[in-house]
Amino acid sequence: MDTSAALAGMKDFDISDVTFTDWKMTTIDKDAALLTYKATLKGKFKGEDIPPGPYYEASGYVNRNGEWLAIYYQETRSEKMPPPPPAPKKESSSPAGSPAKPPETGADPIANEKIVWDLFKVGNWDGFASLLAPEFMEVEPTGVYDKAGSVKELQEMPMDMSQFELSDWKAVSFDDDAKLVTYTATMKGPKPMKDYHATIWVKRDGRWLGFYHQGTPEAAATGAPAASPEKKM
Repeated sequence: MDTSAALAGMKDFDISDVTFTDWKMTTIDKDAALLTYKATLKGKFKGEDIPPGPYYEASGYVNRNGEWLAIYYQETRSEKMPPPPPAPKKESSSPAGSPAKPPETGADPIANEKIVWDLFKVGNWDGFASLLAPEFMEVEPTGVYDKAGSVKELQEMPMDMSQFELSDWKAVSFDDDAKLVTYTATMKGPKPMKDYHATIWVKRDGRWLGFYHQGTPEAAATGAPAASPEKKM
């Protein structure tokens, strides 16, 4: 959503109570910062009860002419996700123990994210790790992961990453040294699963590295119809 769509959507919310925890502010650079926290709430959306959460929240702020403004926001409900369909056995395109070096990243965050997905498809986890900043953080419905945890979680996931179709690419510049990419990942099949993804890329010592990533399943996105506790995706 852009600004006008987000403001229009807020008119359908009636929040009666909210509790915040786990506040964390992370400096991206001198003109950009990331705020993450958890929220548990009571309220209604279009007259229907909102699942209470908790929700993982993230907001990006940028300094524009001395004023700090919100430029990015994402919300993901904490929940245990159903297991993905098993991936077929597939040989890596790189010899064991010597994965191919990934292409160089640059100032285009969309191109950088496509490099990451190419690494996923061949199981080049060392290459993926080499493109992440030491302070990298990932938020998914299942929890919050640091760099090592993110790589481990993906490596152990029994999923064929080539079955995902990526679309709706958008890029937003925070400043010269920080860029945001957002896109939709849809897993093909008789019951397609759709996720909304966002990654912040930052320039560190001349290299562009992944700084933050968040994924939100379509059914758990803000504004989706409320789901009963026993309902599964």
